This record gives sequence, structure tokens and C-alpha cells, in this order.
Amino acid sequence: MTPMSYSRTEITAEQIRHEQAVCDALRRRLTEGGTHPLALVDTYGCQQNEADSEKIRGYLERMGYGFTEDEYAADVIVVNTCAVREHAEMRILGNVGALVHTKAKKPHQVVAVCGCMVQQPHMAEKIRRSYPVVDLVFGPHDLWRFPELLQQTLEQHRRIFAVSPSDGVVAEGIPLHRQGSVKAWLSIMYGCNNYCTYCIVPYVRGRERSRHPNQVLEEARQLVLSGYKDITLLGQNVNSYGRDLEEPVDFADLLRSIDALDGEFRLRFMTSHPRDATEKLFDAMANSRHCAHQLHLPVQSGSNRILQRMNRHYTREEYLEKVALAREQMPDLVLTTDIIVGFPGETAEDFEQTLSLVREVRYDAMFTFIYSPRVGTPAAKMPDPISREEKQAWFDRLLETANGISVEKHHAYEGKTVRVLIDGKTGREPYTLSARTDGGRLVHLRGDASLIGTFQNVKITGSNTWALYGELQ
Repeated sequence: MTPMSYSRTEITAEQIRHEQAVCDALRRRLTEGGTHPLALVDTYGCQQNEADSEKIRGYLERMGYGFTEDEYAADVIVVNTCAVREHAEMRILGNVGALVHTKAKKPHQVVAVCGCMVQQPHMAEKIRRSYPVVDLVFGPHDLWRFPELLQQTLEQHRRIFAVSPSDGVVAEGIPLHRQGSVKAWLSIMYGCNNYCTYCIVPYVRGRERSRHPNQVLEEARQLVLSGYKDITLLGQNVNSYGRDLEEPVDFADLLRSIDALDGEFRLRFMTSHPRDATEKLFDAMANSRHCAHQLHLPVQSGSNRILQRMNRHYTREEYLEKVALAREQMPDLVLTTDIIVGFPGETAEDFEQTLSLVREVRYDAMFTFIYSPRVGTPAAKMPDPISREEKQAWFDRLLETANGISVEKHHAYEGKTVRVLIDGKTGREPYTLSARTDGGRLVHLRGDASLIGTFQNVKITGSNTWALYGELQ
């Protein structure tokens, strides 16, 4: 695969109205005689996939479907896939293959597979040849026309594949069915222009396309009016927001405009590319009424040699300067990161540089992965002489270091009173409620379920590697 030339495509309001009309026609057909069809949407991968599934559910709801978690009861099953790592793909394919049993019990059941995995030509072909249980396949760029694709599948009784290469689209007005009433995802842009050598995302999600700021702001306003308390702005690289728009607006400007909304809510965002994280952004965060002092800033490696091979466009030194600047602006900043272990060509010395960076930065949390080759990316063709066993040993050392730092950081919370948003039930006694601090730290506490969706002050009484424990004040 090679980077595509850029072409921004905006789906028109008329096209979306057509899809909504298809939904209404299907609803009349599917609910005729008082029947109540059911759908199951199974989502893998990142928060952007979760946001996409909200659109799929929104369309399905308009078609007249209710929702179930029982694959044997579902009339339609939609599997929204991830392509970032091989392990995820293998798990998805295993689960899709198992649906042959549900379809045997319910022959009219429609199985659809969508998302990033199937936008890869070799994976779409694999499903075509080896997974006859699948009736409908569509990539992220065709999600906006899911209703007509499902209609064709139901009426023509043939398999439909909609996975043509595309730079991607921007589609406004798709109905949403959000799960829960406390937290909300808000997509502000799609795609990525960075082409890190290990990453498949630009090839399956397309080039960067920003939503217009007035549309983002209006959706944020409606979320606040609807009572959502924790709003996360989403993009593969939110720091690039606005570069493809005619309006003179960047991500810091967008943050400030949303922050100006009245109401009690918390604002987060992800993910940030270090190259594009600016002093202007840190200043906007620091002087915000609603923006959490939480920053996910993926470093991937502490070795300049590996960063260059990864095509990350920054050095270790530049990254550390940005961390220092962010912490200067926000002394209470909660900082998290992603790290890849065992990138092709990485040596023991390169890994030690990553380990030393982790000890220097002292992240609040880390998401660590052993490198997974992705077909079509430059890194997949690079020599990779280090054994899986040695990579695993490096990974274990990194995890041990990260967990040790986490224990120390969590222990430092003990005895302090912090503001949290109570967001759900744990299902476990005696700490029955879960909450998040402004910095995103997980807190378990005792309390009544009526507190869900409220901000409370909590005294931290205990901690472990993964969570804090507290008492309501």
C-alpha cells in the first residue's frame, strides 16, 4: 500500500435523507404485523470504533430494531472490527466463524462485518472465500450508506461487499444511539496523514478530514443539554484538527469554543500526536473551565533511531521538552502513553533507552504492546531478527517498571480528597460504584446507584496498581 493523494468528500444532506428514507421503508417492512426484530452490534478496537457503532445502532433503531446481547436471538449481527494488531483480527475471525451455529438455528439471520479490518483487501478477500456465514461487508468509508447496503442484502439475497479504496468521507446527520447517559464520544475528525511505518490506520481510515467547527460545537451543546457529564473528543490525531478546513481554526481554538459552553461537564480528548502538541494547546487546557488535565501522548519508543524508523517526526529530546512544557502549564497533569516493544530492528540498547525514558517521565499509565506486523505497511517488510522470546522479556521488564510507577503514584493519592464523576456500577461488593477523577484515574467507592452521573468529593483511603478506593465526603 502507498499513501493516497488527498480528496475530501462531504456526503450531502440529500444523500443522508435518502438513507433515512431507506430506514423508514425497512421499518415498515420489518415491523409489519407487530413483529419486533432484534440486532446485536459487537465492537472491537478503539474509541472511534465505539463512536462508529453508535451510528450503526442509530440506523438500526430507526429501522425498527431493538437490541440484544444474545447472538441466537438477533436477526442482524454487526461485527465492527479493528485492524491495529493481529491478535485482535484472529479473535474477531474466530468469533465470526462461530456464528455459523447461530445462523443454523436462525437461517434468516444477517451477519455483517464492518470496520477497519475489512477495509484491508486481503482480509475482505479472506472473508469472501472462507467465511460464507457473512452476508454483508463494508468499510469505514461506506458506513454512511449502511441502510441501503442492508436493504440490498435482505432483498437480493446475495452477499454484498462495499470496501472500495477511498480517502474517506465526512457525513453529517447520521442518527446516533448512544449507550449510557453519563459519557459520550464526539468525533471531531477522521483519518490520519502521518503514515507511521507500523500503522495501518491511514490506509483503512483514509486521510485527515475535519468536521466543521459549528457542527462539532452544536453536537457538544446538545450533549451538555442532554445531561452528559464526560465528553471525549475523538480523532486519530486531534492536534491536526482544522488543517483541511477553509475556516481559520485549530484544535486549541475548538477546545476553547466548547469550553465556553455553560453547564457542568468534563471535556477530554484523544489521541494526540507529539509532533503536533503545541504550547497553544497546553495553554488552552490549563486555562479551561471544563478540560481535564489529562493528556494521552503516545511516545512509542525512547530511542531516536527507532523513532526515525517509525517515521514519528520527533526526537526523544523534543518529546521530553513537550512533556516538561505541559507539566509546567499543568502541574497536576495526568500523562499516559503508548509504547511498542520489539519494533523491527530494535536492539537491547534501543529498548534500554525506552526504559530510561519511562523512568524519567513517570507516566500515570501506559498502554504497551509487542510489535505486530500489518500487511501493507513499510515496517512489515523490515528485517526483524529479534526472537519473540526476547521481545517478551523486554515487554515484561517494561510492564514491571510501569506497574511499579503506578503503585507509587496511586499510593500518593491516599489521604487526599479528590473530585470524581461517578459513572457506573462495579458489580462487586463492597465497592459498588466506579468513578473517574478529573485526570481519569479509576476510583471504586461505596454508595447508592442514584449517585451515578453526579460529581462528588471522595477521600482516597486505599489503592493498588490499577485503581484507587475512596469514601464519599
